[in-house]
Amino acid sequence: MEKDPPVHDRQSPEDFLHLIQRQARGKLKVYLGSSAGVGKTYSMLIEGNRLRQRGVDVVIGYVEPHERPETTAQIDKLEIVPPRVTVYHGMEIREMNLDAILERKPTVVLADEFAHTNSPGSKNQKRYEDVLELLDAGISVITTLNVQHLESLYNVIEVATGIKVKERIPDSIVAQADQIINIDLPAEDLIERLKAGKIYALDRVERAMGNFFTESNLTRLREITFSEVANFLDRRQRLLKPDSNKPSSMAKVMVAISSRGPHPETLLRKTARLANQLNAQWYVVYVRTNKEAPDKILAETHRRLTDTLEIAQKMGGTVLILKSNDVVTALTSFARDYGITQAVMGKSRPHTGWKMFSPSLVDRLSVNLSGVDIILS
Repeated sequence: MEKDPPVHDRQSPEDFLHLIQRQARGKLKVYLGSSAGVGKTYSMLIEGNRLRQRGVDVVIGYVEPHERPETTAQIDKLEIVPPRVTVYHGMEIREMNLDAILERKPTVVLADEFAHTNSPGSKNQKRYEDVLELLDAGISVITTLNVQHLESLYNVIEVATGIKVKERIPDSIVAQADQIINIDLPAEDLIERLKAGKIYALDRVERAMGNFFTESNLTRLREITFSEVANFLDRRQRLLKPDSNKPSSMAKVMVAISSRGPHPETLLRKTARLANQLNAQWYVVYVRTNKEAPDKILAETHRRLTDTLEIAQKMGGTVLILKSNDVVTALTSFARDYGITQAVMGKSRPHTGWKMFSPSLVDRLSVNLSGVDIILS
């Protein structure tokens, strides 16, 4: 007998209804899962139907049933706001109709795939930006997300699974959720669902099992999901405590960014995760020397640097650009003035020639900042 995907009801629809009614800004609930097929969309629709039965004005803003019968069956009784249809390179693309939802102004919107990238020409580039507009308008949102789409996990996921995830969402956006529910399914059960054609069409199963849907990948993703949910819940618990609405006065994290660094995004993700674990404010510091003035570096280098600093802001870091020809002195002064307790640095390239006998930037900072933990990445 076919079993429906599991629904984790530790927090009932009544709990979310209470949140909805508490204040004017909309509330956000995220069904988080380790991968496709664990039952996130199904769980979201189940809750939508239960809220509707209690008289709540619920609509579907966007749902991706993936032709799964048990999921499709939950759509029938819910009102659907017609999607916005665009044509791109001859292809018809359906997107959540933000303006129509704002005009309709329901109490709750079901918006699948939180990390989705909207089609060209959309008002916002990402669906999470649409969701933020709905929340600001007083509309509550229930959405779904796979753990691999968290921005700070990009490198972790690549190492664990070999997959480079293109669509990503800043952790700080997910951290705003009023409820996060982990929809869990053991790897062996998920593979059974895959083989039975309940996740993808049967002609895609073999390829999926040879790539992403291996037992080791799914098990690792499941472990990561448990860890991330615990981190989010711990962070919220700390924020709810009387004196924890501000970052810890004992921890402040700095990451130094260079225009020549090979993987600045990796540094940012590691720093963001460290700051989150420490409940600390974090700073992204770039020291601009005369040699690195915008008109003296390659346009591509300047663009990459600008993109890096923009990513840092989206991830919740405070970006500062210091002008100085002495990088070590500038970083030392900043760290002392701001009370930095941890500094994240990229590994320096090995010196050659006569420079191999001179101390590196990290060595000099270590001497100047004896009380600061310096973390090389």
